Amino acid sequence: MTSSKFLWGLRGSSLTLAQLALIVCPSYVLFGYNQSNLGGLVSLSDWIALFPRIDTHTTSGAQKSDNATVQGVVIACFTLGALPGCLSCSYTSDKFGRRPVIFVGAVLTLIGQILEASAFHLAQLVVGRTILGVGVGMLSGTVPTWQSECSSSKNRGKHVVLDGLFISLGYALQAWINLGFYQFETGPVTWRPPVALPCFLSLVLMASIFFMPESPRWLARENRVSEAQDCLSALKGSPIDSPEVTSEIVSIEASLEQTANHAGSLLDLFSMGEGRLLYRFSICILLQFYQQMAGGNLISVYSTVIFQQGLDLDAQTSRILSGGTLTWKLLSCFVSFFTIDRLGRRSFPRSNYAAQIVSVLFIFLFNFFLPVGFLGANFLYTTEVAPTRLRVAMSSISTANHWLWFVESFCYIHSTNQS
Repeated sequence: MTSSKFLWGLRGSSLTLAQLALIVCPSYVLFGYNQSNLGGLVSLSDWIALFPRIDTHTTSGAQKSDNATVQGVVIACFTLGALPGCLSCSYTSDKFGRRPVIFVGAVLTLIGQILEASAFHLAQLVVGRTILGVGVGMLSGTVPTWQSECSSSKNRGKHVVLDGLFISLGYALQAWINLGFYQFETGPVTWRPPVALPCFLSLVLMASIFFMPESPRWLARENRVSEAQDCLSALKGSPIDSPEVTSEIVSIEASLEQTANHAGSLLDLFSMGEGRLLYRFSICILLQFYQQMAGGNLISVYSTVIFQQGLDLDAQTSRILSGGTLTWKLLSCFVSFFTIDRLGRRSFPRSNYAAQIVSVLFIFLFNFFLPVGFLGANFLYTTEVAPTRLRVAMSSISTANHWLWFVESFCYIHSTNQS
């Protein structure tokens, strides 16, 4: 017996591809695109005229320093929203299921992007960016768990490493789209369309998520075993009564029964018993900390600013180089895609042309090595080392730690605009 209740009756690998294309890809492109898009817009003439309070391009002295602080806060509002959004998933994802949380996250990203794209006052921009951050935080805290629980152990590594690839795709898309609309030179067309375009991805998420399977493990946990069987049958492309589906259900139920005798509590994360939970939790937290402190988001968000203001290159060249380095970052993600399941500032004179070339080269090199181990694999590792009863809590808290270190990018824009 089979079921065709999911999108277009897709089953097996076709359904998995649909999950990747319609849920995982939009979620993480929204992540990368919205995290980095404002960094390429802050020097545009129409942007400066509309938001003079965050102008660091035509100001100097104390005014520039003050504006830099405000600019850093405005851009960081995305991350400040993502932090509680992600943390909330440790409760909402287990309470309501993975799909409703993803849907609400998509709705919030749509509202945030509409507010951003239609902003005529700085306050509206801040509110929109914060709401957008909450939505992306909810997606980043839930999608990896849902994806992992719907993937076979054989392909789980590749599937989750795709998260990093899709984040990098968002970085690259915003850079090239910003460059394209920069050719208009003046007017709101230079920035409003690039900010509004990802609304399409939010709509794709909202329209698709309830046509996808719910996490079989969550369904079984809620005593909805027949639905869990239906989802597993579709995901595996096997009949509901097949030995493959039956054995998986038995395995899930046994795991849930075992964990029921050891009810999960957040305090368990700080215990060092047989499961060494504190050790596992510390690794998950440190992975996200190291990933942020390596400076990856700084380059992704401020690459145009680095080339234009830091290296004194012209605006067009800076945007082209930004698109190039972020595309290179995207291509570098394929290294970890093929290996994850097999292996485990100093100032200089701006007239120094050779130093400019070397700086550009090293930015490209950095964007090669970062995705290999720090842009996808860290999300996978968290879901795999966590015990079943604490998987959502450990994943959402460690991913929230990723958002906590927005201070890295904030300090850059503040310090480099001091006089």
